[in-house]
Amino acid sequence: MHKSPRAPSLLQALLPLSILIALLGLSVYFFGDDASSGANQIALLLAAGAAALVGLKNGYRWDDMEKAIIEGISVSMIAILILLCVGALIGTWLLSGTVQTLIYYGLLLINPDYFLFTACIVCAVTALCIGSSWTVAGTLGIAFMGMAQAMGLSAAMTAGAVISGAYFGDKLSPLSDTTNLASAVTGVNLFEHIRYMLWTTLPSFAIALAGFLWLGMGLHGNVAGNIVEAANALKTNYTITPMLLIPMLLVFIMAWRRMPALPTIFIGALIGGVFAVFYQKQSIGVMMADYHGPEGLKSVVAVWQALARGFVSHTTSASLNELLSRGGMSSMLPTVWLILCAMTFGSVMEKVGLLQSILHAIARRIESVSVLIVTTLFTCISANIVTSDQYIAIVLPGRMFRLEYEKHRLAGRMLSRTLEDSATLTSALVPWNTCGAYMAATLGVATFTYLPFAFFNWVGPLVSALYAITRFRLAYLDDESASISG
Repeated sequence: MHKSPRAPSLLQALLPLSILIALLGLSVYFFGDDASSGANQIALLLAAGAAALVGLKNGYRWDDMEKAIIEGISVSMIAILILLCVGALIGTWLLSGTVQTLIYYGLLLINPDYFLFTACIVCAVTALCIGSSWTVAGTLGIAFMGMAQAMGLSAAMTAGAVISGAYFGDKLSPLSDTTNLASAVTGVNLFEHIRYMLWTTLPSFAIALAGFLWLGMGLHGNVAGNIVEAANALKTNYTITPMLLIPMLLVFIMAWRRMPALPTIFIGALIGGVFAVFYQKQSIGVMMADYHGPEGLKSVVAVWQALARGFVSHTTSASLNELLSRGGMSSMLPTVWLILCAMTFGSVMEKVGLLQSILHAIARRIESVSVLIVTTLFTCISANIVTSDQYIAIVLPGRMFRLEYEKHRLAGRMLSRTLEDSATLTSALVPWNTCGAYMAATLGVATFTYLPFAFFNWVGPLVSALYAITRFRLAYLDDESASISG
């Protein structure tokens, strides 16, 4: 008869985590920004192997761990499919000229001195309306990245601005899945949760906007010349018309109507393909110069290729070709590989009790309200790193700390706000987290490269920690009038 598995010691729990940290450090040292193309995946699998060995030593069966891995990966399958569909959307929107149209009008309308500020604001408002940072990054985000490259501006700064804006809007939107999840797991009314988040979110966003304004003042050089050259090249090689903004508008309408992200983005990709057939015949002809099949099917094959392998620009401008040759589901496969390995590690850690052992060891050392809140922030960030999934990073600490918050007489909205200030925001700052992997793959900038400029995402937890340390705007259960103690 199989004996019940033993609970792991704290030392056992820390062993796989220490191995992962060491291997990831070596990965970055040896491979730099290219680490996510294979080195990080190997590090995650080796750390998962160490966790599995600890589990076997403590009486867990391999079959049980294998089932946990399958379940963990199944949780991330929607994210993986969305990622593939975003690759397809980028491919067909480039083929149709939707991205080129966005870049063209953006170049004409946006002052380079306020480019980063504008990108952040536009992404914030859009995400607030539709409740999805991923959709914003996969649509407006790629357009702003294209504008930045055409202007000769920093891709890392632009990615930081896009992500900061997208996560601000997502965090405060009642349509956001993470916002609803944080309120549900803590038992807090959704709109009460959103109102209370304003205390930390608005100051954090103001700091981020000030940072982007400051960075914009130093972006000079031959920006004006780059804009004119890029705009002329776009107008010469592609059909540019406001009609090509319709695919993006339809995607935003579907998202606003709360249609699931997966069909929304894939339908958007197909719509882009339809518009390509009608508006970019010349571009399709150049792209399919080596095509020898039936003439009537040339456009269909071009759309098919854009969905699968992306768009390849063939113009006389080398810089334009570099800017616009990307997308396709195949471009997302390295990121899918990263997510699979990350979820494998997180699933084994959770199944054999290593994650829970670490979390309980942390909880036992909490003595004050300030320490409790800061510990929650730290735990959620750590969960993003270890579990590679922002939903798990919200749910696990949310369940674990709920009784602790009640014990310290803190209101539920304190916990829900803290979960969002940490788990939601920092998910995009971890390269192997589903969110970090998605943003890096979609925007074409390595996570650690854009991290310093994703101001809102790392300022938010710091502001929340400052509030906790100074005991500013803390809400207590025994405050029946729901007023705030400061």
